[in-house]
Formats: sequence, structure tokens, C-alpha cells
Amino acid sequence: MATEKRMGVLEHIEELRSRLIIAIVAILATTALAYFFSDAIIYLLRQPAGDIKLQAFSPLDGFMIRFRVALYGGLALAAPVWIYQLMRYIEPALLPNEKRLIRPGVAAMVFLFLLGNAFGYLMLRNMMGVLFTMFGAELNYLPSADAYISFVVYFLVATGIAFELPIVLLILMKLGIVKPQFLRRQRKVAYFIIFVFAELITPVADPIVAPTVVMLPMIVLFELALFFARFVVPKPAPKTALPSPEHKAA
Repeated sequence: MATEKRMGVLEHIEELRSRLIIAIVAILATTALAYFFSDAIIYLLRQPAGDIKLQAFSPLDGFMIRFRVALYGGLALAAPVWIYQLMRYIEPALLPNEKRLIRPGVAAMVFLFLLGNAFGYLMLRNMMGVLFTMFGAELNYLPSADAYISFVVYFLVATGIAFELPIVLLILMKLGIVKPQFLRRQRKVAYFIIFVFAELITPVADPIVAPTVVMLPMIVLFELALFFARFVVPKPAPKTALPSPEHKAA
């Protein structure tokens, strides 16, 4: 029995290793591809800054910025591959009817992440305008290219992850970790947590308007998760009533 268990563990590790190799090879290939288009990617990322020219303060900044942008781009391009590999790794723990949801689930996760990126990118121009005006006429703002690119990528990744909210909630509800009834009862608490998260990822002077703009689509996604939970989460079986003492006596 111990040998069979050990062989199961070894096979489990081998499966994890093979999935990781496929994911890493895909990320390396897409990173190399993104590096060739790094100038175009940097051009798109700097557009929200408007006419402000980014500054480089180190001879290595040019290469490091391009490499970082290529790596982020490679992770995004390879997302369908490494997300699919992750889902295939946990597939043995799923029921037959749940395994059919792997491919649609991967497609939904990639779509929502890209949708979050697009939403974040549209918000960046207004955010940058607010941030740049905080310097006033007395200060000459010389933005570091490295710091600017890092900030923009951080914000896009944050909004992309934020838009994964319905998938995360559906998985938690499907696994029984969170009950749909509990989320429906605690809507106000959930809205407050969403607002705090939106506040953290929108570093602008206005603490209300910008976080609210980020919060509104997240609330819509939260409600969509509760709606689709009716079809994904099985309803609890009705409790059978215990026979009364009179019925037993009869």
C-alpha cells in the first residue's frame, strides 16, 4: 500500500513538472516575441503621459525597460497556455461534469483579464493628468521611464486581476468555501471591500471619484457571479422531516 501511495505522489510531481515546463517554454517564447515589439509596447504605455518626455538615468535603463516590458507582454500573451496548464493539473480532482468547464473557464479568465487591462488603460490618461498637476508650477517634473513603466504595468495588472473577481467567486462557491447565500446577505460588506481595493489601486488626489469608477464594474461582476452561481453551485438537498412520535406509535 505504501509503494502505491509513493508512486502516486511521484506521478503527481512528474505531472506538475511537465505542466511547468510547458508553461515556462510558452512564456519564454512569447517574451522573445514581445521583445521584438517592445518599442511599440512602450509607445502604447507612454501615451497616457501625454506630451511629457520620460527620462532615463542609467545606461542600462533602455535594456532593462525593454526586457521588463517584454516579460510582462510574454506573460500576457502566454496566459491562455499557462492558465490551461494550471487547470489541467487540477483536472483529476474535478468531477466529470466539472471537467467540461475547463476550456470555457480558461477563455473566460483570459477575456476578463484583457477586459480589465483595457479598462485600466482607458483610466490611465485621466489619472496621469491629475497626478501631474499636483506638482504645480514651482516644480519641474522629470518622470523616470523605469518608474513610470513600472507604475503603468502595475495598474494594468491590478485592474486585470480585479476583473477576475467573478471567476474567483464562482470557484470558491463551487468548492463550498463560500456560500452564495452568505455573499447575498453580506452585500454591503462586499461592496466596502471592493471600494477599499479600488482605493488602493487608484493613487490619485481624489479619493472618491476615481475609486468609484473602478468599483462600479467590479460590483457588476460581483452580481454576475451571484447570478451564475444559480447554475454552477448545486442547490442543497431539502431536509427530510423526522417522523413524529404519534406516527411512530401508529
